[in-house]
Amino acid sequence: MNAQKGFTLIELMIVVAIIGILAAIAIPQYQNYIAKSQVSRAMGETSSVKTAVETCLNEGKGAAGACPLGITTSNIQATTVAGSAPKADGTNAAELTETTAIVATFGTGAAKTLQETGKNSVTWTRDATGSWKCNSTVQAKYAPAGCSAT
Repeated sequence: MNAQKGFTLIELMIVVAIIGILAAIAIPQYQNYIAKSQVSRAMGETSSVKTAVETCLNEGKGAAGACPLGITTSNIQATTVAGSAPKADGTNAAELTETTAIVATFGTGAAKTLQETGKNSVTWTRDATGSWKCNSTVQAKYAPAGCSAT
């Protein structure tokens, strides 16, 4: 009797089936992870802009366009014209509005689930007492802790 050399066809088919099952589970989980990390990143990067906004307000420059936001090392694109829509080919854009809000809108470089119109922004709003609150229009499963999904 000859000893078997190599793998049989059924063994190879089983291995391919197992890899397919693992990929079917792993790929959607990875896509969810990417979307959640992009929302967390937008929240963190726009959170750092709060300092510049507070400085502007403390210096009496409350109107949009009155002072720069100082975003230089990020792909956040700063817009300081009141009422202009944020535009970006990257993952987000920031806008200082007269209502003292910082808005990050996900662009075409973001995960597909974050590109849906009306469900693609993270907003920091400042009330009259100086408290900041984060709200997001993304799906609740992508919203990080500290930023409520609406």
